[in-house]
Amino acid sequence: MPAKNLVIVESPAKAKTIEKYLGRNYKVIASLGHIRDLPKSQMGIDIEHDYEPKYISIRGKGDVIKELKRAASKAEHIYLAADPDREGEAIAWHVSHILNLDTKGKNRVVFNEITKDAVKNAFKSPRSIDMNLVDAQQARRILDRLVGYSISPLLWKKVKKGLSAGRVQSVALKLIIDRENEINAFKPEEYWSIDASFKKGRGKAFPGSFYGFDGKKQPLANVEAVQKVLARVDKKDPFTVTSVVKKERKRFPAPPFTTSSLQQEANRKLNFRTRKTMMLAQQLYEGINLGGKQGTVGLITYMRTDSTRVSSVAKAETSKFIHEQYGEQFAAVKIRQGKMQEGAQDAHEAIRPSSTMRTPESLKSVLDRDQMRLYQLIWSRFVASEMTPAVVDTVRVSMEQNGVQFRANGSHTKFAGFTKLYVSSRETNDADKELPDLEEGDQVIMSKTDPAQHFTQPPARYSEANLVKALEENGVGRPSTYAPTIETIQKRYYVKLTARRFEPTELGEIVNSLIVEFFPDIVDIKFTATVEGELDDIEAGKNNWVQVIDSFYKPFSKELASAEEGMAKVQLKDEPAGFDCDVCGAPMLIKMGRYGKFYACSRFPDCRNTKAIVKEIGVVCPKCGKGQIVERKSKRNRTFYGCSRYPDCDFVSWDKPVGRNCPVCQHFLVEKRSKAGVQVVCPNGDYDEKIQK
Repeated sequence: MPAKNLVIVESPAKAKTIEKYLGRNYKVIASLGHIRDLPKSQMGIDIEHDYEPKYISIRGKGDVIKELKRAASKAEHIYLAADPDREGEAIAWHVSHILNLDTKGKNRVVFNEITKDAVKNAFKSPRSIDMNLVDAQQARRILDRLVGYSISPLLWKKVKKGLSAGRVQSVALKLIIDRENEINAFKPEEYWSIDASFKKGRGKAFPGSFYGFDGKKQPLANVEAVQKVLARVDKKDPFTVTSVVKKERKRFPAPPFTTSSLQQEANRKLNFRTRKTMMLAQQLYEGINLGGKQGTVGLITYMRTDSTRVSSVAKAETSKFIHEQYGEQFAAVKIRQGKMQEGAQDAHEAIRPSSTMRTPESLKSVLDRDQMRLYQLIWSRFVASEMTPAVVDTVRVSMEQNGVQFRANGSHTKFAGFTKLYVSSRETNDADKELPDLEEGDQVIMSKTDPAQHFTQPPARYSEANLVKALEENGVGRPSTYAPTIETIQKRYYVKLTARRFEPTELGEIVNSLIVEFFPDIVDIKFTATVEGELDDIEAGKNNWVQVIDSFYKPFSKELASAEEGMAKVQLKDEPAGFDCDVCGAPMLIKMGRYGKFYACSRFPDCRNTKAIVKEIGVVCPKCGKGQIVERKSKRNRTFYGCSRYPDCDFVSWDKPVGRNCPVCQHFLVEKRSKAGVQVVCPNGDYDEKIQK
């Protein structure tokens, strides 16, 4: 007997989990994401008739659509259970169109977590499709299509094929290039510091640093200023303690994760790329098979959110857990509300575990290494957010001799609070810095001084985490767009990752300069943020999507016409490679390709000989003993090492070989890099050397 109720979701993993919860009267199938979209081969928007989109069935989805129609024809009730956001609402709307469903019918169900109770409760109160959400998604899609399919062909014509431009990616690229310009324009300034050691009687030495003269802070600009300070200090005479300031400081826990803060923290703490973080979070949300009676369970709440709100049920469960595991003194009495990002939609809860009682330790046997690391991060951050503040006693001591003042700072953790469980990458969990008991009038002796020269540093290039943070702070894009945006600007070779920081390429600078000159609104951060706000207004029912697009497109179309006429063709000059083609003898050139520069014969297309530009590292291949190890780039721009004799020798390594073998097992040794420094290790784990900072 066929199931009476058909439920349509996006992914097979989600379908499997939900079907188990709903029972045999429900059949759950997946649409595998969107089934309709704008055509790839054309603009697909009727600009003359209120920007009407021309949707078509996505190529390759024919069998999926047939299966949806076949299952729908046998069902008494059809429910659309796509994700609870704009994209999910649009998928539900497109499915309802394909199946000729009434969009005003009560067939839309949403849930924030894939657990038995949440899913069953959602089916008790289905609603109609929210057209405000659909219109907001359509407006974003149409805006991005108008920009991309207008500027990209222009770049193909004026620069080279394969380039692209977009509302969010162009701003992201400009941020990276603006930072590079700041770095290039930066002029370092010299400054000095004087650290010293002090002792009270026969007690333990403690550090202090020069502060100033006669109670006023004094910077040290050069070595002459340092000599002036040291000339006034008599090392034989003691310093007098002139003030002791003691304070109690509270450190509050960070709120639970939003999409953006999760992407940033996973990048900093786990070295996960944004795309990887979202992929793993999707897996944890859609469900993991826990085995036994539990079966498949969604371990976290929906991972696309900009809210820090938490349900009262989750708060109560977490409070109970903290009381049982850590004690009453660690459970927050009054929950501190996190500050909402301006423009946050607050449509869902924060990202949290679906049950605090499912500790990371209890899931070790069912999660792989990366899933476990991300779940541990989400779980710890959430539980810590419901704990009490840490309490730190601080002391600041001022010591003076001949008008020269040094200061010493100490701290002692009075109560660990939330830091017992979690400290974010933006905070520090320094060890206590103990000072001896000191009172005003005490005498201390300076035992040694250590003057040091420094130079001011330029701003750092953007890491993936910092770029996400900058986009969010400026209101550009939405958290769900950050991963594809970052991937696109790398795929187009507008930027490359160097030591985990984004560096613009020559091609990226050319494209940016053209867009800045001819499409200033597209890369104007305030303008782009305003557009995002208008999309949010469409979702809230405060704005009409056609009017929003029209107010954008009319001035944009004038810029486009001006660019068509005024943009000069850019010649990407090929550089001489300095050697001849080993096929035909013609000079080789350095050309710009999709994945960077490469060698190509100057007689192209008559001779199609090409070679990758590689860098030798001075190590003989440990596999064949004939070729040189060269540094290469993967399609995702990740550095790896291979033999120069490829394909005759297929040696590859993600870690840099050092040209020596392990003294224990004779396997080749490699360099491992971490925040602590560089360490030479054996991949088999039989040998390692001291870390070199």
